[in-house]
Amino acid sequence: MIDTTDVPVRLEMDTIAEPFVRALASLDAATSRVLDSASIEPPLRELVRIRASQINGCAYCVDVHTTDALASGETVRRLAAIAVWNESAAFTERERAALAFTEVVTLAASTRVPDDAVAAARRLFTETELAAVLSLIVTITAWNMVGVAARPWPVDYSTRGQDAATVA
Repeated sequence: MIDTTDVPVRLEMDTIAEPFVRALASLDAATSRVLDSASIEPPLRELVRIRASQINGCAYCVDVHTTDALASGETVRRLAAIAVWNESAAFTERERAALAFTEVVTLAASTRVPDDAVAAARRLFTETELAAVLSLIVTITAWNMVGVAARPWPVDYSTRGQDAATVA
C-alpha cells in the first residue's frame, strides 16, 4: 500500500454544476468521434492526454490516462519518458510531432502557437488528423482546468495508480 496524502475536494462539480459536467462529457464524446473518424490511434491519444495533463498540473487526469495507457499495453518506460519526450528516443516521429503540438497548444497563452509549430505538425498529420488532435488537446485541457481548479475527483491510490511492479 502506498502512503498517500489526502487532497481535499474544492468543489463537487458533478453535483453543483452537473449540466456543465454533462456538457463537457458530451464534448469528450464528440472529440472521440472526431478522433475515430480521423483514425487517430488510441496510444497516441493517451500520450497527448497525459502530456497536456502534466503541463496543466492535473493529477487526476494524469492518473486516469496513465492507468488507461498501461491497461492498453503502453510501457512504463515510455510513460515515464513523456515529460521528457524531446530528450527521449522512445517515441516515433509522429508521436513526437503530436507531443510538440500538444505543448505549444496547451501553452498557447505564452507560445501563441507559432506558424512553424503548426507547419511541423502538418508534415506528419493530414489536415483532418491535425484538427482531431487539436480537438483532443482542447478537450483534455478543459477537463484539466476543472480538475486543477475544483479537484472534484480525488485520486484514490488504494484502488488506482498502482505501482509499476503491480501493473506490469
